[in-house]
Amino acid sequence: MNTMLMLIGLMTASANNSILSQVQHDFADNEGIRIHYAVMGDGPLVVMIHGFPDFWYSWRNQMKGLADKFRVAAVDLRGYNLSDKPPGVESYAMPRLASDISAVIHHLGEEKAVVVGHDWGGAIAWTLAMMQPDMVKKLIICNLPHFKGLQRELATNPEQQKNSQYARNFQEPNAHLQLTAEVLAGWVTDPDAKTSYIDAFEKSDFEAMLNYYKANYPRPPYTESDEPVIKVKCPVLMFHGLEDWALLPGALNDTWKWIDNELTLVTIPGAGHFVQHDASERVTQVMRRWLLNW
Repeated sequence: MNTMLMLIGLMTASANNSILSQVQHDFADNEGIRIHYAVMGDGPLVVMIHGFPDFWYSWRNQMKGLADKFRVAAVDLRGYNLSDKPPGVESYAMPRLASDISAVIHHLGEEKAVVVGHDWGGAIAWTLAMMQPDMVKKLIICNLPHFKGLQRELATNPEQQKNSQYARNFQEPNAHLQLTAEVLAGWVTDPDAKTSYIDAFEKSDFEAMLNYYKANYPRPPYTESDEPVIKVKCPVLMFHGLEDWALLPGALNDTWKWIDNELTLVTIPGAGHFVQHDASERVTQVMRRWLLNW
């Protein structure tokens, strides 16, 4: 293990015990919707966006690994934990979700930031980079292929269609009634972290969580979109845990066609959908090195 990886391992090993006392909490306002975020460190702004089912604490290891060089703000998406939970599927349409991140960047006194996203947070990050390119310095995506790749795989790959059954289930009316905080935290293996997750999910709105799928996930019959693609203009770093059963790696093919800059793709064998947890030291190491070298 090299010196940098050892250093990051030491930093992340204590993250669970210290991160809660080291972050500051604040709220950005987006047209009356309050978006909570936790922030630590000083330097260029990095905004981190979690996915489903998760909350700002998802990024605790990466926050600890970057805070000596960057100001890192990890967001609670609307519907989750301490952020507001507006009613209605339309409240969770992708443009509104992206505008929440714009509001956080502006609330922190900046015009642009490095944007990091996982799962639905990755979808939001892709959207912000395409629709408001001046706000995104660099883009980091964890286990969320570009929309075009996912659309193609849903239209042509029977295995991806099968593995997306969970999303179709989430789109059913009243699907949220089947959820509990304990079930949603089932993927968390760290017992100390699981307590924090259950507490955060008990503060969350399960119907709002599933509104992300109802508002934005493709519905059958699946087809490839022929709409023109707005290419991402900034450098992009992608991580993909190859054991992700929900989002298969075939969707990564051709990503370079939808980016008008450099693409760095890091695939990690043995890591699953929550790659920033499963391979936290490696993800933090590569993320830090990539950011500092640009």
